[in-house]
Amino acid sequence: YDDHSRDLPWRGEKDPYKIWLSEIILQQTRIEQGLSYYNNFVNTYPTVYDLANASEDEVLKLWEGLGYYSRGRNLLFTAKDIVSNYDGKFPDNAKELSNLKGIGSYTSAAISSIVNGEKIAAVDGNAFRVLARYYNIDKDIAQNSTRKYFEELMTELIEGDRPGDFNQSIMDLGSAVCKPKRYNCEECPLNESCESFAKNIVDLRPVKIKRIKIKDRYLNFLVLREGNSILVERRNSGIWKGLYQFPMIESNKIIESENELESLTNFNLSNVKLLEQHSKAHKLSHQNLFISYWEVKSRALKVNVNLNDIENYSFPKPLKEFLEYNILEVNI
Repeated sequence: YDDHSRDLPWRGEKDPYKIWLSEIILQQTRIEQGLSYYNNFVNTYPTVYDLANASEDEVLKLWEGLGYYSRGRNLLFTAKDIVSNYDGKFPDNAKELSNLKGIGSYTSAAISSIVNGEKIAAVDGNAFRVLARYYNIDKDIAQNSTRKYFEELMTELIEGDRPGDFNQSIMDLGSAVCKPKRYNCEECPLNESCESFAKNIVDLRPVKIKRIKIKDRYLNFLVLREGNSILVERRNSGIWKGLYQFPMIESNKIIESENELESLTNFNLSNVKLLEQHSKAHKLSHQNLFISYWEVKSRALKVNVNLNDIENYSFPKPLKEFLEYNILEVNI
């Protein structure tokens, strides 16, 4: 770690706010993608007090494109919680940190080991992979009991007074060398003692039996535009809760005709025209979204946002791209 650790803006930090920010942003996110978001958040909200004073719209706008938007909503909730109930100070141990919204066992251990020097293992996907391969562990990492086994094993391995650096070294080794598929065993500093490498079964570890059932969904967005104004609405549920979208109709298959679309609504549509249809799914962790955009007119629907102000609204990634290339670019 001393010789090969990655140069990241939060490395060497002891401010729990910045470590917390980095950990939340990097959940389910590659470092390359998360870096700019971390810098934007730190520059926009230098302290937990600044973040706590932000609105949900402001936070989600800054989070736009990062995905898993519940993380952004939890970020704001926890910032307000820290300011209101903890006098602006983060708890100094993993157990209390894990009581905060959006902070699980891994994140609480990572924060406390780095900031407070607490001897506790931060077991994420990288740790599962490195340890399972090094010790040739065939336990199913999808099981809760397996996490406890790995946490106890990794905690025993921590020596000295740098538990945070130890945890980060495992993270770096897992993300840079001991990768899920393109692993580089020849360059690994542990290859001479790695049991899976010796047995040539690196690709069989870690074991993960449970598979998430993927659901196909078919979303039809209604693009209602009059002059320089357009209709958008704020979602109040689901994975995109708090973000904005066009009115949406969900179907049980890809809709290919105007009549089919009109039959799914309880209000009259006119001048229906298919603008764009994606036969390739927008993939989420547990859903495949097949998205269509329809230009429509309707007396029951009224435009409510000027296109000059649309940048102030946060949209899910596919809708943001549609807006930029099919509405705003055309409008220029």
